[in-house]
Amino acid sequence: MSTLTWYGHATWLLTSGKTRIVIDPFFNGNTHCPVKAEDVAADYIMVTHGHFDHTGDLVALAKKTGANVVCNWEISTWLEKQGVTNLTAMNTGGSVKLPFGQVKSTIAHHSSSLPDGTYGGNPNGYVVSLENKKIYFAGDTALFMDMQLYGRGGLDYAVLPIGDLYTMGIEDSIEAIKLLQPKYALPSHFDTWPPIEQDTAAWAARVKAETKAIPVVPKVGVAVELG
Repeated sequence: MSTLTWYGHATWLLTSGKTRIVIDPFFNGNTHCPVKAEDVAADYIMVTHGHFDHTGDLVALAKKTGANVVCNWEISTWLEKQGVTNLTAMNTGGSVKLPFGQVKSTIAHHSSSLPDGTYGGNPNGYVVSLENKKIYFAGDTALFMDMQLYGRGGLDYAVLPIGDLYTMGIEDSIEAIKLLQPKYALPSHFDTWPPIEQDTAAWAARVKAETKAIPVVPKVGVAVELG
């Protein structure tokens, strides 16, 4: 069985059996997060880009758990300098088979620098295939037409930013869902601070009315079983 849990902002926990995969670890600086990084367990950590609100607890969590960090080449070299050595370095368009399934690195239109100002390489998203499920984590991104290519292979779930200002907002997320054609859509990267507060009920209503996807509005810290 697989589950997906939102911990506020763009931090997620994906489980597959006993395997725990943390996406964009930002716990301690995340006002909506119900747990502290010190209490989080992880076997893998996936990083979409270097901004502080996606890597705030990355180094500490990687060192504490020994988790394998999946990220782009530039972030991996930065992590090595921080003393993190269990790394799977990728680049846009590449894929890798891991014990829990396959991970493909995808395009994301955004920017990326690490907390100390170091260049963070290309931002990206991921398509994760596990237990006969295919999940697209868009990362921080604008809308782009190539999303339709990710949908052609069939997506079960799409996790999309809706906060606007720094990423696409509700309007463009609806267009993204039309391109991706997932069975289910989940919102991400919203409500953390006033500039990105969004009405998720309004978003869900539009998803129902304008797309074929089923909207799933997650509750912070509550696992969603991936059916």
